[in-house]
Amino acid sequence: MKIVVLDGYTTNPGDLSWDELKQLGDVTIYDRVTSDPSETDLILRHIGDAEVVFTNKTPMTRALIEQLPNLRFISVMATGFNTVDVDAAKERGILVSNIPIYGTAAVAQTAFALLLELCHQVGVHNEAVKAGEWTNCPDYSFWKNPLVELDGQTLGIIGMGRIGKRSAKIGQAMGMNILAYDMYEDQSIVSDTLKYVNLDELLENSDVIFMHCPQTAENTGMINKETIAKMKTGVFFVNNSRGGLVVEKDLSDAINSGKIAGAAVDVVSVEPIPADNYLLNTKNCIVTPHFSWAPRASRERLLKTAVNNVRAFQNGKPENIVNE
Repeated sequence: MKIVVLDGYTTNPGDLSWDELKQLGDVTIYDRVTSDPSETDLILRHIGDAEVVFTNKTPMTRALIEQLPNLRFISVMATGFNTVDVDAAKERGILVSNIPIYGTAAVAQTAFALLLELCHQVGVHNEAVKAGEWTNCPDYSFWKNPLVELDGQTLGIIGMGRIGKRSAKIGQAMGMNILAYDMYEDQSIVSDTLKYVNLDELLENSDVIFMHCPQTAENTGMINKETIAKMKTGVFFVNNSRGGLVVEKDLSDAINSGKIAGAAVDVVSVEPIPADNYLLNTKNCIVTPHFSWAPRASRERLLKTAVNNVRAFQNGKPENIVNE
């Protein structure tokens, strides 16, 4: 069986092994091909007559799929599978699998790393010390910006799937009260420090807001000037879910005006981030390069599951199929 990996570098820049995949067939691995959906001919040349394709951000469009008569299985190396036209694949009898669970702990951990940086600005103070500001300070202690204690504050979490629930547990351990919003409420997690509310109540009462929901046609741009206006003045905002959930110009304006005290985003609407993205020139806005998912342990789980998806397909018992 011929297997092609279209964009393997971000999953495995060299610290993991492809050996388990290579046991399943004749494997060709490309570090990267393209993320441009119009580059159909380029992607076709790389796939050739492969029966199995691994992809993350390389798009598998209808125009592409219809020109791949040998293709039988697409293994998406991510949870989201919007880069694949799953309907076109289904019409041609091609199964598409994803990785439903691999980065829960890492993404929740990163959300709090971003929040704690907003609260304490460790990087700013480290740079100040190394620049001599503490050495030359007349006092034994100083801080360049207000520091924020999270104990007793309210954390609003939009999206209470696995990652949202993990973040809620971390927040509770830090003494925070949780307001949760989700279309599907899991009443088993409700407690004295966690309750489900509607979106407006969450926006109005949260000191910190986390985005932990998938992006859909219905919620694209849900954080905009209208919803921001409902937030507390001085709220912290963290998004390491999907960039398209946010109207970035509106977020930038709200931070610069002081409505939002600070924001941290690990995702933006177009990735890699264009040089003219508003958030790059916004005060007190941290932008990181979509790395929440990327600790080695998390990527190792991702790759193992992706390989197991192919093995299960070969054994006639496909798993994690998104277009049955």
